[in-house]
Amino acid sequence: MDSDTRSDDLPLGGPDEALALIREQQRTVAQRQLGGIPWVLVAWGVSWFIGFLALWSGYEGGNPWLRIPLGVAATIYGLALLAASGVTVISVTRISRGVRGPSNFSGAVYGITWFAGFAATYLIGIALARAGADQALVSLYLPSAFGVLIGLMYLMGAALWRSTEQLVLGALIVLTSVIAAFFGAPTNNLVMALLGGGSLVVAGIVMRLSLRRRPS
Repeated sequence: MDSDTRSDDLPLGGPDEALALIREQQRTVAQRQLGGIPWVLVAWGVSWFIGFLALWSGYEGGNPWLRIPLGVAATIYGLALLAASGVTVISVTRISRGVRGPSNFSGAVYGITWFAGFAATYLIGIALARAGADQALVSLYLPSAFGVLIGLMYLMGAALWRSTEQLVLGALIVLTSVIAAFFGAPTNNLVMALLGGGSLVVAGIVMRLSLRRRPS
């Protein structure tokens, strides 16, 4: 048996060394799990900026510099949210890869909830329109409802991964979604694009820098 093999088989020096090793392993796992979250935040920020800016440009009384057909604006908005949802599910799948038991189950449920929540929110909006709700009401409901849903999802993510960044961001998105509704349509879309989308992008950059500064 050579010296390398003996050194690998040697026990740790004591409880303090064992505890330090456990903490180092926990930090490594946490960094690996949280590494994809900044990209999710940036993806949602960009999708919000593009999507809500398109809606603002589609409604009458919105963007004074550029008008696009409302149908085109709604399509851009839907595709932007779908793309961000895809990035989220891919990131959560990677986070959960190789993790067994309750953590794997939680990650899977978290990823599925994104699509289920968006589908339910959108279908309720359709039901409101079919029940006679005018366009102004629906245009107030959908952006704020989607925003509250996303904010709550980040609050759930904060609980799952003990992430302070997601906790603050989730609360900020919920607050932004509520405030935007009081601006009325179509200005609420501009508020969601600038304040909501901007907050997501900034949060993603800050979280990425924070993770890079953490000791590995």
